[in-house]
Amino acid sequence: MPETKSPLPLRQMVRHTTIIEAPRLRDALGIDVTIASETFQYTGSFKFRAAYNLALNVPQQKIVTASSGNFGQALAYACKLLGKSAIVVMPATSAKVKIDCVREFGAVADLVETREKSRAERVAELAAEHPDAYIASAFDDILDIQGNSSLAHELHESGLDFDTVIAPVGGGGLTSGLVLGFKENGHPVEVFAAEPQMANDASRSLKEGRLIFNEFEPPSVADGARTISLGNLNYEILKDGLTGIVEVPEEAIKQATRDLFLLANLKAEPTGALGIGALTVEPERFRGRKVVCVVSGGNCDPAVYAEILAGR
Repeated sequence: MPETKSPLPLRQMVRHTTIIEAPRLRDALGIDVTIASETFQYTGSFKFRAAYNLALNVPQQKIVTASSGNFGQALAYACKLLGKSAIVVMPATSAKVKIDCVREFGAVADLVETREKSRAERVAELAAEHPDAYIASAFDDILDIQGNSSLAHELHESGLDFDTVIAPVGGGGLTSGLVLGFKENGHPVEVFAAEPQMANDASRSLKEGRLIFNEFEPPSVADGARTISLGNLNYEILKDGLTGIVEVPEEAIKQATRDLFLLANLKAEPTGALGIGALTVEPERFRGRKVVCVVSGGNCDPAVYAEILAGR
């Protein structure tokens, strides 16, 4: 019989983040900012780090999760690579490009109307139907967090001179991974989160010292941050590990998406542009710092992206 190859560990499997020096963007903002882009990661976002690490390390052959899209397509691809199967519960309003990608990688995209039934309720139904499956959170799982911490290790090893990192926050998997990773490698860096103003549960949670939940998934243009709340594990890491959170209005998110296209030649989804949006909303907070802005992904429906670029 042919010898079965062992799957590659995470650090050998991921594409290293793309470091982009964008002088026009830097000059326009008046801030010393460098971009760490995950748009060229497998499946177009940082979520592949979390998904591959999770799929690699759980013994189950079937994985059920809920995702607005990026984790879902990342898990679908990770399961394809590892010979496993996946069911992804997605809002019916998810970007079509993300739904199509989940299906193209061989996973089931289970669509729900979130105002009628939450993603969590549908996952619970599927868990009862598939008792042999691993029920995976897109962010509230130590395997997700450890996967995302690989980005902090890459930045630490990159040779960049920086003292501040700003990244989008929805459920908190990316920012908690960054906090954990920098703590592990001893890099003295302050981590900020950027959150849609209309989905500001993370900001409210850290201000009040307890988890705050949105009544329903907020319809922000930053669809990757349409979460009900931070994850429990993520909150425990972020409540002491984050330096601060910046709330970004919808128009500032769109403008940041345009700025990345026009001034950095980078296609980013609105969620990925949140960090740049935060720099425009609170510039004085970041002047004098050496900032790395994490652009978390680039998956956006062409029609939506065209409208944003056109200023609509």
